[in-house]
Amino acid sequence: MRETRFWTWHLIAGVVILVFLGLHMLIMHLDGLVHFMNLRGAEPIEWENIMHRAQLPFFMVTYIVLLGAALYHGLYGTRILLLELDLRPRMEQFVTIALWTIGLVLFAVGSVANIVIHINGMGA
Repeated sequence: MRETRFWTWHLIAGVVILVFLGLHMLIMHLDGLVHFMNLRGAEPIEWENIMHRAQLPFFMVTYIVLLGAALYHGLYGTRILLLELDLRPRMEQFVTIALWTIGLVLFAVGSVANIVIHINGMGA
């Protein structure tokens, strides 16, 4: 039952990634059509536009959610693949703990970086 819950979260994370990457594609690559969340007349990758989006709480939250969903989805998928190797129970436990540790460290670093950029604006 526990694995079913983790698998359900894996599927939910996949949907979150699909939605937020779709939003990313809309903003960054279809800006000529929609002019969504970018300054008028500026390319999405120009520094002013990047800093404009970095100051918006919406982007800070969505980047953190996307980071968490991508890490969980990727690392849980990696765990499932590694457990298919018929490892000993202690090795399975080690793999699980190692992947959780890696995921939490990467999530913390990415979230702190995102919050710092949001608060300070990288000198903007």
